[in-house]
Amino acid sequence: ELIVGKSIGLDFQFFDKDADGSFTISAWGKGESKIRIPGSLGDVVFLPGKQKMATITGNVQWDRDTKVKLPQTVKFKSIQDDKLWMVTEIDSLGKYVAEIPPGKYDVSFLYPYFHRENKIYTAALSQPLTLDSKPGQHIAVEKIIIPAEPVPDLLPAKGILHQFDAEAAEKVDGFITTYQQYFNIPGVSLALIKDGKLVYHKTYGVKNTMTGEKLDDNTLFEAASVTKPVFSFAVQRLAERGIIDLGKPLYLYLPYPDIAHDERYKLMTAKHVLTHRTGFPNWRWMNEDGKLNLKFTPGTGYNYSGEGFEYLKMVVEKITGKKVEQVLQEEVIEPVGLYHTFFSRNDSLRQSVATGHFDMMPNYDELPEKPGMAYSMHTEARIFTRFMIYMLEQKGLSAKTYDTIFSKQSEYTLDPGEEKPLVPTYMGMSLEIRETPFGKSFGHGGNNGDFKCLFEVYKDLKSGYVLFTNSNTSDALLNAMRQLLVEGKDKVAGTDKVEEKDKVAGTEKVEEKYKVAGREKVEEKN
Repeated sequence: ELIVGKSIGLDFQFFDKDADGSFTISAWGKGESKIRIPGSLGDVVFLPGKQKMATITGNVQWDRDTKVKLPQTVKFKSIQDDKLWMVTEIDSLGKYVAEIPPGKYDVSFLYPYFHRENKIYTAALSQPLTLDSKPGQHIAVEKIIIPAEPVPDLLPAKGILHQFDAEAAEKVDGFITTYQQYFNIPGVSLALIKDGKLVYHKTYGVKNTMTGEKLDDNTLFEAASVTKPVFSFAVQRLAERGIIDLGKPLYLYLPYPDIAHDERYKLMTAKHVLTHRTGFPNWRWMNEDGKLNLKFTPGTGYNYSGEGFEYLKMVVEKITGKKVEQVLQEEVIEPVGLYHTFFSRNDSLRQSVATGHFDMMPNYDELPEKPGMAYSMHTEARIFTRFMIYMLEQKGLSAKTYDTIFSKQSEYTLDPGEEKPLVPTYMGMSLEIRETPFGKSFGHGGNNGDFKCLFEVYKDLKSGYVLFTNSNTSDALLNAMRQLLVEGKDKVAGTDKVEEKDKVAGTEKVEEKYKVAGREKVEEKN
């Protein structure tokens, strides 16, 4: 709505449709992935004709000498009209200049916290700062002083799940809501297990930052790659009944034309898929030519891959003569009681699903038309603990199969500059296994870009946690949970696989973007 007194952000992108049906996008200025997260190049304000602006100057400084960089912007928000607000950049000396329409404004920062060198600083003003500007007036705003002391570390020396009571629950609530503010996370669904039982469940925040609709106990989240261990569980149940042989080459069940040009694919088995040893890339569209290939001979190395799960899905449907969602219903949903969980769009999902966000901006992706066994499950924390407890109690599969699931199947390969985990960490059967000071844990993370999640179960403690978030900025929260709840900040936490070795430019979805020579290329959805 273009009306007098309203401000809008302005950005530019150019789309060029290529011969293969994809788009090449050129953009410039601040920000990345601008197709989803606009980086405003400036503000446009609609004013009455011949209206003169007011000029505002000011300065931002730390309360003591430090080399830490200041916040990047100052925000001016109209007191009379909440649709009118603007930001201006702060230079390296802390100075800023802005032209604004006449009126009364609150002066603040864009966000209450900002990050520098893995530390968090508060950008809250010690007292409200307002100004009243007249047409053509120049106003020098009083200096803004902000504390140079980072916010306190909230992680406890000992995990609070060991002795969980009402006071511990309050600490969990405070930790999550504080991290939501620190990292701009719209919504969180949390559930905790202790002594093999669900002991706590709560949702925090909103489904959508634009509508402000609150999360509730039935709100569903994209589970992203947490879909993989659920599908893997179903496949292993089929294997125990002899319906599929995990060691038999998949092409003998169903040839795969997309990779038929490389004969090595005929060595690929279901076990290779479930342990990420197929040789496939994560997704073919990450290759420059967009075609499926093998990075190595199946079984000879490790590379996290969603492509393998999609091939195995087709094999399972061929062998069983059933759609994969029916297989999941029979092998997982009904035995486990994993109800209110969906793998493709339907009316129930539409009514209950949260909206994903990039940097607090809602992302309106269509729900998946077809189930993807690498990424498409939608669920919520409380109901998902049933799957966690089912595996903890080693139900539905033989003890021998569970031994295989929780044993080392693949060593992780580290990317250049990636830190080695401080405790032994490896891939079991579609689960990450960690050998912690508290015994073995099993779990998995999920990253669809605008949704991220993580679950982890400590076998010996019979305790665990699961979080689902509708945000691209929740890594720090997810990574901190094991220290908050179980391991404590003085224990060995190691590095996490929330991004699951996906390395997919922040997303796990099949129909997503990748960068080519500094430009973003987006595959056109059919």
